[in-house]
Amino acid sequence: MLRRMACRVADLVTAPQVLEGQGWDDYGLIDCGHGRKLERYGKYRFIRPEGQALWSPRLAEWQADGEFVPGSDEDGGGRWQFDGPVPRDGWPLLRGQGDDAVRFTAQCTPFRHRGFFPDMAPVWDWMGAQLVGRTDASTLNLFGYTGVGTLSLSAHGSVTHVDASKKSVAQARANAALSGMESRPVRWIVDDAGKFAAREVRRGRRYDGIILDPPKFGRGPEGEVWRLEEHLPGLIADCRQLLDENSRFLFLTVYAVRMSSLAIAGLLDEAFAGLPGRIEHGDLAVREDGPNGRLLPTAIFARWCRDEVSGG
Repeated sequence: MLRRMACRVADLVTAPQVLEGQGWDDYGLIDCGHGRKLERYGKYRFIRPEGQALWSPRLAEWQADGEFVPGSDEDGGGRWQFDGPVPRDGWPLLRGQGDDAVRFTAQCTPFRHRGFFPDMAPVWDWMGAQLVGRTDASTLNLFGYTGVGTLSLSAHGSVTHVDASKKSVAQARANAALSGMESRPVRWIVDDAGKFAAREVRRGRRYDGIILDPPKFGRGPEGEVWRLEEHLPGLIADCRQLLDENSRFLFLTVYAVRMSSLAIAGLLDEAFAGLPGRIEHGDLAVREDGPNGRLLPTAIFARWCRDEVSGG
């Protein structure tokens, strides 16, 4: 109580929200149900497991170019089965229009992913709204993967992209070249996210915004072990020190964990003591194509933004 009386603090909104993504020309959720989902990626269609699709599919039959068949290990494993010619090295997709349109390569990865996360599209839009009118912002993308979010942020200024996977960072740089954005001010860094953030704190660095999408479990480039429940609080504490009262946002997404969005919002509420603004939380979800499309939840999120009305 004394802490909240002594300084302005971000307001924690306890009611959860849904951050809804919808399809675009090169992506869409066609149907889902019975623990699977059917999606379109450009001209190709794929079936993947989806544990949160508890209901029945809308369509009687699914036609797809490939399906990921999971293994017996519930923590991973499985393989792709193809019913048509799918480029193994991937194919280009597009999101957006004009000079800031992002082009990137989609492909069938061994981990059933497509080389990007389409449910993050409304997150990229929300971050852009927080930086509208800015071309001098400095932002940080931790666990940056293949860089689609980084390239979206680069429209507003310099971006530091960090991922422990050399392969992912190489793909991110290739996506920048594919988008014609290789000259934009992006630092591409292969490093352990936690170690990098701690060094940035010691350097006295500051950012206008931070996005982080940590895995449940992972390893850094030198074998560092990441466990979400164990290491996330320390990483959030470091991220807080990289932001100040003039910063605009932090966006945290969490996948595949038995955890409430209110739990990670509570973590932000504690860490962001002293900063004005608003802390919100809820589900990321993708809406099926067509009329009366259902919402498929995919992840939980918590976010802080400087403005009292954050939108999105």
